[in-house]
Amino acid sequence: MSDLATNHGGAAATIAIRDNYLAMARQKQMYGGILLIIFIAMMVSGFHLADSRNAGGFWNGISQIFDFPSEVLAEGIAKAALLPALLAEFLPSLIETINIAAVSTLIGAIFAVVLALLSTRGLARWPRLIPVFRRMMDGMRAIPEIVIALVLIFILGGGPVPAMIAIAFHTAGALGKLFSEVSENVDLKPVEGLSSVGASWIQKMWLGVIPQVAPNWLSYGLLRFEINIRASAILGFVGSGGIGHDLRLAMQWGQGKYDQVVAIFILLFVTIVFFDQLSSHYRNRMVKGH
Repeated sequence: MSDLATNHGGAAATIAIRDNYLAMARQKQMYGGILLIIFIAMMVSGFHLADSRNAGGFWNGISQIFDFPSEVLAEGIAKAALLPALLAEFLPSLIETINIAAVSTLIGAIFAVVLALLSTRGLARWPRLIPVFRRMMDGMRAIPEIVIALVLIFILGGGPVPAMIAIAFHTAGALGKLFSEVSENVDLKPVEGLSSVGASWIQKMWLGVIPQVAPNWLSYGLLRFEINIRASAILGFVGSGGIGHDLRLAMQWGQGKYDQVVAIFILLFVTIVFFDQLSSHYRNRMVKGH
């Protein structure tokens, strides 16, 4: 009798657990459906509001979406003989854009290393300040580069320096978050060994942590360098120098200068593809060993 009662009680408990699980699943689906409806309603209302405030209207202009690219390509093809000279003309601006990206990535990565080590649990110099450093990185990531660049251009004037500072600021927050996540998975035995012989915090980080995380950190740094090349080109539109500034001027002149637009796009495309392949190759070698 006791075995039957035990089996009956176990079956009843199993049924109760199943019913509770199904009820929770239905409740979750209901909440998900409500959120989806709210999201769709907000998207539709936002689209109608934006379309009503647009000068031309989305539906009226969608049929002309390929007019501008076709004009640019037509002029570029008609003046194809001038492209080699234009590529050489805009090459210094491209080098300036790459320099902006490289310097900002290096400066941002250095600050990211410090922020990551100070915000990693188990490694932080001041554990109570971990939330402070994490929120600091959140704020640095939250502000777009173009906003920082516009403020700095107002203060410092146009040129590559505002773009470099803006990109480095955003890079420090983005890489700091990634570096911190990598640091949380390190083996603490080398750190404990260094602590036992009286090593300072800097020595423990330099000798016990950085050798473990360096391949992943370099991989993330190369990936960020790719992103910063695009960012530095975009910031040129707001007066931060580089090839983006030349692209804005060429597009402002309109027809007659579209061959310059084509040349600049070719340079940007080739550069981004080249650095993408180069960084992918070295990231695979550092992380996977091949």
